[in-house]
Amino acid sequence: MGQFSGKNVVITGGGSGMGFALAELLVGGGARVVITGRSRATLDAARERLGGNVVAVRGDVASLSDLDALADRVKDDLGSVEGLFVNAGIAPLTPFESTTEEMYDELFAINVKGAFFTVQKLAPLLSTGAGVVLTTSIANVIGMRETSVYAAGKAALRSMARSLSRELLPRGIRVNAVSPGPIDTGILESTMTREAAEEFKAQRVADNPMRRFGTPEEVARAAAFLAFDATYTTGAEFAVDGGATQL
Repeated sequence: MGQFSGKNVVITGGGSGMGFALAELLVGGGARVVITGRSRATLDAARERLGGNVVAVRGDVASLSDLDALADRVKDDLGSVEGLFVNAGIAPLTPFESTTEEMYDELFAINVKGAFFTVQKLAPLLSTGAGVVLTTSIANVIGMRETSVYAAGKAALRSMARSLSRELLPRGIRVNAVSPGPIDTGILESTMTREAAEEFKAQRVADNPMRRFGTPEEVARAAAFLAFDATYTTGAEFAVDGGATQL
């Protein structure tokens, strides 16, 4: 039997990047996994790579009707849930002077509102002893240019991990957060020019105590630890950042 045999898991934003790496780790260990995302094509490609123990549900976490539909699908396919990974999010650069109301609202709708209501809608399905893991970011503790809205949203998630821990602890459910630093997911190349991405990555490597980017697989292992092995830990934030916020 695998390490995660018998575990039912939901991962929002599970079609690519860190969410996909987490799904791959858990499925490889025997878990049954539901992944979500906004792109049908991305989800279909992920499911093909991950195999038959994965259900891919298209939906937008900013839409409460989509979250209701997700909860119904999870109830039908899994019944109960032992691990909930609230990973869906966006990370556009938002220069202070040019950030619009629409940009601000979209970031908070997906990264904050979406996270809160994901937990609320799926909470009735969480089993005693389940682990919830929110994806925050080191941007919530250090000042980074052009990320003020994103960073504020991730700080809200950090606070949410604490308050939801209190809310759900009477049911034996733990809520923690994993805080990635610079992780090479390929997202920079899709949001910047190649030259800008290379310059940004070079600066992050130079500033990092470990002098490298992390991998999605390293974040996945940390998130899985928080959900299933850290049984005396709740309300905590675990930095996976090469020491960037610690040294």
